[in-house]
Amino acid sequence: MIAHKETVCVTGASGFIGSWLVMRLLERGYDVRATVRDPGNLKKVQHLLDLPNAKTQLTLWKADLSDEGSYDDAINGCDGVFHVATPMDFESKDPENEVIKPTVNGILGIMKACAKAKTVRRIIFTSSAGTVNVEEHQKNVYDENDWSDLDFVISKKMTGWMYFLSKTLAEKAAWDYAKEQGLDFISIIPTLVIGPFITTSMPPSLITALSPVTRNEAHYSIIRQGQYVHLDDLCNAHIFLYEQALAKGRYVCSSHDATILTISELMRQKYPEYNVPSTYEGVDESLKGIVFSSKKLIDMGFSFKYSLEEMVVESIETCRVKGFLPVSLPESKSDENKDATSDDIAELKTGAGLTDVMMPCKKTEPGVTGEKTDTCMPAQQMCA
Repeated sequence: MIAHKETVCVTGASGFIGSWLVMRLLERGYDVRATVRDPGNLKKVQHLLDLPNAKTQLTLWKADLSDEGSYDDAINGCDGVFHVATPMDFESKDPENEVIKPTVNGILGIMKACAKAKTVRRIIFTSSAGTVNVEEHQKNVYDENDWSDLDFVISKKMTGWMYFLSKTLAEKAAWDYAKEQGLDFISIIPTLVIGPFITTSMPPSLITALSPVTRNEAHYSIIRQGQYVHLDDLCNAHIFLYEQALAKGRYVCSSHDATILTISELMRQKYPEYNVPSTYEGVDESLKGIVFSSKKLIDMGFSFKYSLEEMVVESIETCRVKGFLPVSLPESKSDENKDATSDDIAELKTGAGLTDVMMPCKKTEPGVTGEKTDTCMPAQQMCA
């Protein structure tokens, strides 16, 4: 438990990561100021109000990344800030004004609010692996010293390019501002986040992670060489780094890497009723994984609790309970690798029901059925 009662602000609190983080902070005794775009929309916030200890330790605050100064009141008087919120609209017609500027200006507005408050002792930023390895030639191992190649991102404009660009520019701008103002700033770099969830909508990362179950071929290349972290491990890492006095800089948070063959085999063993494909075009057993090293986080004393099997099982079971995934899928009449035709999985294939700040990518790149291309989007980049 924390040594004394502290007040912290969590941005993007109604989302996949934010809501679980709020739950864990409340459990540890923190008073939490949760920022959301519309506190009066119970459909979006009821799952927060229903959390244990919410009545006595949780307050909702209206704030929006596009509204300069809107975080000032929520942050004023706080001991810490967890900045989770981010625009994630891959289909934006105006990415400069709808994704990039809100992300960069939003984090700077939050940093300014922290400097103005004079009470914030540490800021924890949920970054993205998309700030690390979006480049033409993939390495075998990535760590905190790596940054995505923005010239490559801008020139290729692959699916999600505006997200990778916005998160990278935002983190770099935050580091510059933190050094200028003497703020204690830490960034966490998660890979593809999966596991159980308390939101009422389908997390985008699970649409990707469970694509072998739903036969959503447009996402196969995204998890071709994937890296994963359990939602609970990620949120506990946020709190761990907030509480560790010696923590400093960037921290990769990733516990497992697995190719699409490995993850599919696990799914077939645990859920044979889904008839998960056993082969994918352009993928064979010789495909090697790409590692995101969490050595720095582990050396600080953090321990990951969950296995890859637990991540997958808890993801599927939660989706079943919430009605996002049927108990079984019909068998394909001719080829197990073809799309299932059941209307039950339509939401997963289109992304219907996503959170209001996250939109699925509907465009596909060359190679989406598994063959390697320079513009394929690695798994962790999409939904961290």
